[in-house]
Amino acid sequence: MIVVLAGAASALFGCGTYLLLQRELTRIVLGLALLAHGANLLILLSAGERGRPAFVGSGTDDLLDPLPQAFVLTAIVITFGVTTFLLGLAYRSWVLTRDDEVQDDVEDRRIAARRHPTEEEVDFAAVEAERLALEDKDAAAASAAGAAESGRDGAAEEGTP
Repeated sequence: MIVVLAGAASALFGCGTYLLLQRELTRIVLGLALLAHGANLLILLSAGERGRPAFVGSGTDDLLDPLPQAFVLTAIVITFGVTTFLLGLAYRSWVLTRDDEVQDDVEDRRIAARRHPTEEEVDFAAVEAERLALEDKDAAAASAAGAAESGRDGAAEEGTP
């Protein structure tokens, strides 16, 4: 029985991952719900044999750990909240665009199309020298600002009786 439930959990994980990678918001929400159900099933499988009571028996060997059940209850509440939030976002997207498809970000496309230099093309010594020059420039600006601040404080003290 445990093997069948483990197979069901893996099927839920597989279907949920497939749906999560789609572009339609409803499929993304359903994929997240399937992933959550698979995780809940997997946590319950780790709890032990089915039908054993949690607190019956005299020794510690007879007791069933109630922690996985508490985890599942907590996960159900969190999944409900996240699903509600995602359904609200999907509804808002539908109201604004009358479309269920997630659009690509223009900035992501621009960055993906940009050519990135390889390690052989990057001069790491020049990059380090540029970083040190910027640090020196920032330190000089900070010391100049500190000197100007102390000069104003001294002028203000001389003018007071």
